[in-house]
Amino acid sequence: MKLLRRPLQWIYSIYAFITFVAVMLLIFPFVIIASFFGRIKGGNMVIRLCMLWADIWFFLIFIWHQKIYEAPHDHNKSYILVSNHISYLDAAILVKAFRKPFRPLGKVEMSKVPIFGFIYRNAIVTVDRSSATNRANSVRVLKSLISKGISVMVFPEGTFNMTTEPMNEFYDGAFRVAIETQTPVKPVLFLDAYYRMPYESLFHMNPGRSRVLYLEEIPVDGYTTGDIGLLKERVFILMGQKMKEYNGGWRKTPLNLP
Repeated sequence: MKLLRRPLQWIYSIYAFITFVAVMLLIFPFVIIASFFGRIKGGNMVIRLCMLWADIWFFLIFIWHQKIYEAPHDHNKSYILVSNHISYLDAAILVKAFRKPFRPLGKVEMSKVPIFGFIYRNAIVTVDRSSATNRANSVRVLKSLISKGISVMVFPEGTFNMTTEPMNEFYDGAFRVAIETQTPVKPVLFLDAYYRMPYESLFHMNPGRSRVLYLEEIPVDGYTTGDIGLLKERVFILMGQKMKEYNGGWRKTPLNLP
C-alpha cells in the first residue's frame, strides 16, 4: 500500500504546484493594477485577490476549509491575530481564515521569489529579523495599520515549529504591539496544515480537511509593557493546550538534521 501511496502523493503534489502557479498567474495582472492604489486601498485589494486565489486553489486540490468557533469572531473588529506556523500551506490558509482586509507579518526573504514575491510585498508587512532597524520599522507599520482599523496577523513562533511540542517558543513582538496599541489578541489555530502539507517536503501533500479554530479573544486592558512575558505565556499555554485537545498536527518525533 505504501509503495502505491508514494507515487500518488508525488503526482498530487505536482498537480497542486501546477494549479498553485496557474491560479497565481491568473490573478497577477489584477495585483499589478491594485498596487497603484497605495498601501491601504491597494493592499486591501490585493488581500481580496489572494482570498480568491486560495478559494480557487483549495477547490482544485480537494482541500475543504472548516471553521470551528470556540467563541464568536467579530470580523469587523481590529485584532492582533496570532496563529501557529507549521506548513508552507499557511499562506493559503490565512486568507481562508480571515475574510476581512488584514495584514500578515512575513519574512522579507519570501519577497524575492519571482511573481509570488510581488504579490507578497503588496499583501503583507515584511520584516528582516536580522536587522533591529528593520524590525522597528515593521512595528511602526503595524501600529499605523491598527490605527486605521486594520487587523494584523503574526506567527509569534517566527518560523516553522520543528520541535516535537505543539508550539515553538514565541517572540515578543506581537504581544508588545498588542499592549502598546491596546488591541486584543485573537489566537487562531491552523489545526490540519501539517497533515495536508508537512514542512519537511513539498511532495508530501494530501487532500482533505483544513480546520481553523477561533479561540476567545484576550483583552489587554490593564497590561503594561512590563507584562509582555505574562501575556505571551498566557497565549502560548492556551494555544498549546488547544492543539492537543483538537488533535492538531505537528511533528511528533525528532527531525534528523545533518
